Formats: sequence, C-alpha cells, structure tokens
Amino acid sequence: MKGFGIIIPGEKMGWIEKDIPEPGRYEALARPVAIAPCTSDVHLFRNPAMPGNRILGHEVVAEIVKTGEGVSYVKQGDIVAVGAVTPDWRTCEIQDNLPQNSGGTNSGMIWASKTDGVFAEYFIIRDPDLNTAVIPEGVTIEQALMTGDMVTTGFYGAELGEVKYGDTVVVCGIGPVGQMAIAGSVLRGAGRIIAVGNRPNTFALAEYYGATDFVDYKEGSIKEQVEKLTKGKAPDCCIVAGGNADTFTECLDLVKAGGILSNLVAQPEPITITPDKSGRWCSHKTVRGGLCPGGRKRMERLLDMIANHRFSPEKLITQRFYGLEKIEDAFELMMHKNDSVIKPIVKVRED
Repeated sequence: MKGFGIIIPGEKMGWIEKDIPEPGRYEALARPVAIAPCTSDVHLFRNPAMPGNRILGHEVVAEIVKTGEGVSYVKQGDIVAVGAVTPDWRTCEIQDNLPQNSGGTNSGMIWASKTDGVFAEYFIIRDPDLNTAVIPEGVTIEQALMTGDMVTTGFYGAELGEVKYGDTVVVCGIGPVGQMAIAGSVLRGAGRIIAVGNRPNTFALAEYYGATDFVDYKEGSIKEQVEKLTKGKAPDCCIVAGGNADTFTECLDLVKAGGILSNLVAQPEPITITPDKSGRWCSHKTVRGGLCPGGRKRMERLLDMIANHRFSPEKLITQRFYGLEKIEDAFELMMHKNDSVIKPIVKVRED
C-alpha cells in the first residue's frame, strides 16, 4: 500500500510504500473515506526528532475493513467517525480520568507521533469499539470529519475554560479550532465572545459561529484592544487556539483575577512569564491545557448535536480535493496558507 508522510524530517515529504498492516487484538484495519491535513501535521514534519518513513495524518472518516480479536461494536463495512485522540482504554490513566495520557504523557494521541497515521490506503485504528462512532442519520461525511479533531478540540477549550452563562470570553487564534472554541462557548452560554485574528474570512466565519466583537492582532496590543472594547473589564476566560509564546503571556495578563487561561496549542517555544504578566503569582489565575479526551461516547454526543442542528462544522471547510493522491495538494495548503485557507479536506471516495 502507499501512504503520504515524512521521508526526511523537515526536508522531504512524499509517498511511502509499506505492507498493509494486520489488525491485532482490540484493533481494526480501516481505509479512509475522507481525510484532512492539520497544522499539527506540519509541526510534526518540521520536528527534527521525528523518524523518517512515517505516514502522517490523524483526521479521518473511515470504512472498517477487518477487525481483530476482541472487537464487537464495529464490523466490516461500517463508516465511522474517528477521534484524533484514540486512547488505550486499558491503562491506569483511564482510572485517573486522563484518557489523553493513557500509557504516558499525551500518549492517547499516537497517530504519526508514535505510529503511522491515516494518510494511507489502509491504517490501523486502536480500540475501535471505544474510539469510533458509527455516523448517524442526518450527519454528513464532511461534518463527521470535522468532528474528530477540530470540533472536539475547540469545544474542549470552552470546557477547560469553564465557560458559563454570561461570561466574556476571548478566543485568540480563529483558525478551525478557534472557530469551534467560539461555537462551543456559545453553546455553553457565553454572553460576549471576542475573536482575535487578522484575516477577513476568519472574522466573517467567527461572526457566523457567534463572536460578538473582533480584534486584529496586527493593529496593536491584544490586551489594550480588548480592554477598550470592554471598558476595562477583564474577560472571564481566554482560550489560546493560535499565536505564539507572546500570545500566551498576553492572554494570561489579560484574563481576570480568578479567571482561566485555556490553552489548546502545543506551545513549541519557551515561555517566560514575568511577574507583571502573572499578577505576581498572587492573582488566583488558572492555566489549563490538554489534548481533547477522545472516545466513542464523546464523539457520539457531538454527532448527535450536529444531527439535531445545534451547529454546523462543515462551514470550516474552504477547499475540497478528490482522491487520496490529492492529500499532497491539501498538505501544501496547510504548509503555506493563503488568505483563503481555513480547512482543506480530501474526499478519498464518494459518500
């Protein structure tokens, strides 16, 4: 079979030939119906610590081809939504309510980082009985594809931030994850949502998903612009869904005493938090960050919300390609985004 991924980390991407894997106990062999590249894939490619000959990808809707011993929920031919985080549900971390870290820190997310990903003719799903959801009536392939990472991660930002009725929320970074953080904050009852970005198309989409105010980070200090909008009132929560180390520290400075900074970015840079940014560590602010939990039950709940028209994640999609070989073009768009790009997808086969 062939798959698309890293040939030389940071230097060369391309097509890789490998044997079709055989599913083991509590595993399934699957083939993609639709896939999508993610900024995380770009980061993995650029990471010099990554191995060569590694297939990328963690966003997928799949058809089950074959199941291993112990699999009872999914069966051959099922079309399933798959979470980007696929925990090992037989680890002690599960009993600590940390599925994202099953088997070790961040080890709930193994595709590409620890094993081959989904940009291939075939791939393995770990524990499909607990990590996939059969797509219900009323949910499209495109909607299900967005649910496995963009929706669940963005919503998790609102959950980590404990967004409540009437809260003022700042979302920094309004790519697809930030857009879903806005949608999730709306569903949790936020009163005012301030979207921080730069591109007109992301501002327009943020308004569609429920943002009430907009800040262009290229126009000056995020904190000063937000405080001007709120007349000096600090927000209850800041969700960091993009930006850099400076964005992180500015949001920590911005959020109210007793408020929460919810971080969804795998911060690649050292972060220096000075006394003035932290309230001298005496302001009762909370910083939280983590991968989304993963799991079938969470996926089923999100899909039910879509089926019942609570929100429409397919609005994130800006480019559509057809055929597995087009993942190369879609990945290039994520590598070198133009102003039109929010989320490209590849339909490997017809719905």
